[in-house]
Amino acid sequence: MTLNNQKDTLEHLIEAYDIMLKRVSDAIEKAEQTTIPALKKNIEHARETAIEVGELTRDEAEKIAAYLERDMHDAADFLSETGKEFKDWGKFDLKLIESRLLEMFANVADKTRLELDALAEQARRASMYHTGEVTGPGTLVCNSCGKEVHFHKTGHIPPCAGCHGTKYRRAS
Repeated sequence: MTLNNQKDTLEHLIEAYDIMLKRVSDAIEKAEQTTIPALKKNIEHARETAIEVGELTRDEAEKIAAYLERDMHDAADFLSETGKEFKDWGKFDLKLIESRLLEMFANVADKTRLELDALAEQARRASMYHTGEVTGPGTLVCNSCGKEVHFHKTGHIPPCAGCHGTKYRRAS
């Protein structure tokens, strides 16, 4: 795969993450009740829609759905554990985040916060981030050297610029 093809593929996955997030956010706004099963169902529906309309292959859609679910659990876990506000989760100025993306992400995280309290420990263990994955806005910290990588919008996780490490955790 050439560098241009690789970059096009990454941009495609980043765009797909944002589209899938919007579908989940829209579904949650319409729902009378938000629960963990409902969140999973909405993510599954967004995944299947992306496949049906030809936006993504099944493998791509499953990856993006897993990334999205990981990020939602991570954000809700942070809100539940710390009692802090959503703006503290990203660990940077919210003015830098695209407003609609922030609104969608916060909507999903806030509405699932109470249900995710029970899954906090499981989410904490599952919140490992790896080079090559796609993540939403926020700050990741290299597990090897502690260097931070800031995402002001959905992006592809690179190897650590400090040590070339490939594993990250969300900044606390």
